[in-house]
Amino acid sequence: MKTEFEFLETIKKKYSLSKIGDDCAVLPKDSKTDLVITTDLLVEDIDFRLSWTKPEFLGHKSLAVSLSDIAAMGGKPVWSMVSIGVPEKIWKTDFVEKFYDGYMKLAQKFDVELIGGDVSKTPDKIVIDSIVAGEVKKGKAILRSGAQVNDLIYVTGTLGGAAIGLNLLENGKKTKHKNLLLRQLTPNPQIEIAQIISANNLATAMIDLSDGLSSDLTHICKASKSGAKIFADEIPVESKISDFKIKVSALELALSGGEDFELLFTVNPKKKLRLEKVLKNHQFSLIGKMTANAEIIELMQDGKSTILQPEGFRHF
Repeated sequence: MKTEFEFLETIKKKYSLSKIGDDCAVLPKDSKTDLVITTDLLVEDIDFRLSWTKPEFLGHKSLAVSLSDIAAMGGKPVWSMVSIGVPEKIWKTDFVEKFYDGYMKLAQKFDVELIGGDVSKTPDKIVIDSIVAGEVKKGKAILRSGAQVNDLIYVTGTLGGAAIGLNLLENGKKTKHKNLLLRQLTPNPQIEIAQIISANNLATAMIDLSDGLSSDLTHICKASKSGAKIFADEIPVESKISDFKIKVSALELALSGGEDFELLFTVNPKKKLRLEKVLKNHQFSLIGKMTANAEIIELMQDGKSTILQPEGFRHF
């Protein structure tokens, strides 16, 4: 069975959809500005479970995942729309009002105006669609396709925390390790760092880490028609992972856990010092470099090289 990414690639080629392939579509606005627009769908028992989350948290996450896409393009979020379908039993409670409380709290933090949406009834499960638009300087949207051979590869923050939070929720451990639970339930889109990177014209390619480092780096490699070499010891794994008895390693969670919503980006080596200067107050890590081995990702660990296969969350 084909994956969702293979399906999207088929549709893109079949109908010559040139604007599909990045975190956002890029559309002209005026002589100085482009629009970047994204949409995200969250489905109950696929993307979230009511036994794990609160409606305020779900409202936050519904907007956060789309804001993260805007960040990945170097854009400034401006407006949003949200549509929600709920079964009658949910409508009879205060769930929807609390959902909007969480959504609007995050919207106000980033000065994002809610301009519309829709509310509907579903037979059984909750379905949410979030649309966010942002602005970027004309021709300056950061695409996945801009990485060049020998560009340096960076990530922000730490990786694997959201996967640990998910593991805790799946195993009913919701009373401890609040920070890790919130990494999963209320992720923080990296708008501020993205704005700094964009303003200083530093990134040649960028993507947000939603599916997992191995999958998202693969997207950059495919779009840029290049490869990558990353170093296991340089990947910033979540420090608390070692506290848990989990069958997979900390590195595996960092590579394929997904939903950290940090930024993965590439930088010309000549701009390394500039990057270090402007991001001195933020956490970021140099984890490797781009190579000429098209669509091949090498993982260097203990002096050995292995080919890294894309792993992470997939709907199909």
